[in-house]
Amino acid sequence: MNDSNRITLQSLGAAQTVTGSKHLLCTPELTLLVDCGLFQGIKTLREKNWEDIPVNPADVNALILTHAHLDHCGYIPLFVKRGFRGKIYMTPPTADLAEIILYDSAKIQVEDAERANRMGFSKHKPALPLYDEKDVDKAMPLFETVEHSVEYRLSPNVSFHFRKNGHILGAASVVMSCHGKTIVFSGDIGRYESRFLLPPSSISEADIVVMESTYGDRLHGDSDPLDELADVINRVIKRQGSLIIPSFAVGRAQEIMHLVNTLKADQRIPSTLPVYLDSPMAADATQILCRHTHWHKLKHDECMSVCNDVVINRDFRQTKKIISTPGPKIIISASGMLTGGRVLEYLKHLAPDPKNAILLIGYQAEGTRGRRLKNGEPELKIHGQFVPMKAGVEEISGLSGHADQSELLQWLGQMGQSVQKVILVHGETQAQETFAAKIEQELHIPAQIAKEDEEMTLFNL
Repeated sequence: MNDSNRITLQSLGAAQTVTGSKHLLCTPELTLLVDCGLFQGIKTLREKNWEDIPVNPADVNALILTHAHLDHCGYIPLFVKRGFRGKIYMTPPTADLAEIILYDSAKIQVEDAERANRMGFSKHKPALPLYDEKDVDKAMPLFETVEHSVEYRLSPNVSFHFRKNGHILGAASVVMSCHGKTIVFSGDIGRYESRFLLPPSSISEADIVVMESTYGDRLHGDSDPLDELADVINRVIKRQGSLIIPSFAVGRAQEIMHLVNTLKADQRIPSTLPVYLDSPMAADATQILCRHTHWHKLKHDECMSVCNDVVINRDFRQTKKIISTPGPKIIISASGMLTGGRVLEYLKHLAPDPKNAILLIGYQAEGTRGRRLKNGEPELKIHGQFVPMKAGVEEISGLSGHADQSELLQWLGQMGQSVQKVILVHGETQAQETFAAKIEQELHIPAQIAKEDEEMTLFNL
């Protein structure tokens, strides 16, 4: 709690990087954390997950979660393990997704630690997981859901409500009323023209906006991603190859399956083409999708058919069978930035063959295998060994779940002249500097780039 008359903000992650989102808001009444994500990507970032953060979790009164991706929610079990006892507020779909994502994260960390110990490729003796399933068990009772647009009062002078932002199912911006001022935390902003999710909801006014800037320096282009996907699939089929699509297992994977089903129904790709979704979470996530129909554009029957003609693999032992299945096929597997998960097993065996292809559909953070692949590196280190990347590398930026520069400006511009300051988070340096200049030039709003752990005074009472 802030004993002075200042309202302060401190970004403990996602400051001049796109990962580890944690934004600490201190008021005279409450200390709040917006998002509680894991650092991913380059080793120096991943190592931050093991370090103490500059706030005692026991001193934080409440946590507000914008969405269920690991770089926004993956630190929660560790935060609870280190003493946090407050409520964790989120939308109902985010609660359902975060539960399966956190349990899966714990499972993968335990498996990775066991593999590292067994194969001896970790310098830590023994290698340990950040947290395990028992730690997730302790976090789950703290979850509390708040419906879209419903005002929730945290203290006499602080309340908030969620506004859908179109990034993944359940994703929302946080609109906070704080001692007479409105502070908006954008979360990750989605696309306005998605075939799958509803567009970001409008927010009429704000005094201060804490805003993501992932694609602050680029545009996605006007081509139809469905056309591009059909083109990529047919080219790989023609050379009798397999197409690997690294994807967030929850949200993006369901969208890809829906698009593949659409292409099959329209006879733009062969209806007999095998599609494998290698993720233990997939069936659960599809049920969640069907449970929250007012958060997306699919009709109930479309939602139920997302997994039609898709082989869902829950068992790691079946992965090798899928790899050895002859003929063209599509394999969708996590993680989306190739930081871990079963997709690495497919890369190890299929990436050395030039008839295969890897399709990148989302943001690839600095230092991740996905970024290195995108940059054309000839080999990647996987499970302690270097694997040649001879498969074709394709990219469809229109399938990204992140708004581009023009969409970010559109989202911010709706708030008009009420905005006194924009604080940019969740972006790499070049994107942030370009976007800050664009905001000041086009919207005439002062823009500041948050620095990690630096305390900023938002306003005085």
